[in-house]
Amino acid sequence: MKKLSFFNKIVLGINSIAALLLVLSFFISKFPAEKYTFFAILSLSVPFVISLNILTALFWLLERKKFFWISTILLLIGYFIFSPIFKFSTTEKLSKEDDFTLMSFNTRNFNINGGLKVENVDSLIVDFLTIENADILCFQEYHHAMKISDKLNQYEYKFVDFIYGENKRRVIQAIYSKYPILKVEPIEFPKSANSAIYTDVIIKTDTVRIYNLHLQSFKLAPEVSTIQNQDSKRLFARLKKVLRLQKEQMSIVKEHYLKCDYKKILVGDFNNTQFSSAYSIVEKDFQDSFIEAGKGFGRTYNLKGLPIRIDYILPDDSFEVIKHQNYDVKLSDHYPIKATLRIKN
Repeated sequence: MKKLSFFNKIVLGINSIAALLLVLSFFISKFPAEKYTFFAILSLSVPFVISLNILTALFWLLERKKFFWISTILLLIGYFIFSPIFKFSTTEKLSKEDDFTLMSFNTRNFNINGGLKVENVDSLIVDFLTIENADILCFQEYHHAMKISDKLNQYEYKFVDFIYGENKRRVIQAIYSKYPILKVEPIEFPKSANSAIYTDVIIKTDTVRIYNLHLQSFKLAPEVSTIQNQDSKRLFARLKKVLRLQKEQMSIVKEHYLKCDYKKILVGDFNNTQFSSAYSIVEKDFQDSFIEAGKGFGRTYNLKGLPIRIDYILPDDSFEVIKHQNYDVKLSDHYPIKATLRIKN
């Protein structure tokens, strides 16, 4: 074999590290990320690790070197055995009259703090949702003023988890439905401004319980100044604390839904990837609408330009996932998602 150039040796070194990290990422759920700093970082970095393996595999392919197989084999293993970050287009199922659509959207308080440099974001969000006309809307980081708004009036039933005059400093969740709402209650997360709500909705003749979650937040892409002002020890401690809270919060939700005999759907902003401990707690009990019927990267958030998926629609096995849709609509720091679901006979 022809001797490698100095540059190719560097690429091979990077490839070897990327391949090792990819192998370790397959087993993240076996090592509690909230206890181990390395796995805490890796749980958030898996999309980057996968992208690095793809790039190095393409490099060796162009160079016509056998090292191409290092990452290619691992990527195939990850795609077919573990949770993929990219889905190839599949044959779409035909919708039926009894199907219903559910959308999840973290609206970032309708841009009240001006994080998005776009005017009239509130009106643009309402216009977008009116056109899409999903049967059920689940919101995270909703804006309290929408509780008394007459916008989105095509929805006869709604609940906004906010009480005027009570400053609970809690991130607001909401649900809008064209179907009757039987019951709705909040689920408190201890020592956190984040929370969940569950809603019992009558769809045709079935009662469906929908859990709308917003797990513990942490700045996924901290500004350079934030990192510079904190030593690595404190930064890692903060990261592990958030991951621990996410896992505890998801455990609270699981304990709750295990007591419910209704058909169930988990929806919301998990603030972490599908490789996280929080996601692993519920993945065996639910389908993932993106994995079942999505395509592409399934991006719901941009991490320094890297598309990652941190928002989910997870129906249990009582449902058939007909379609999953990701939107390229920049009206928040998150992108909305929608699933078309069918209740199985």
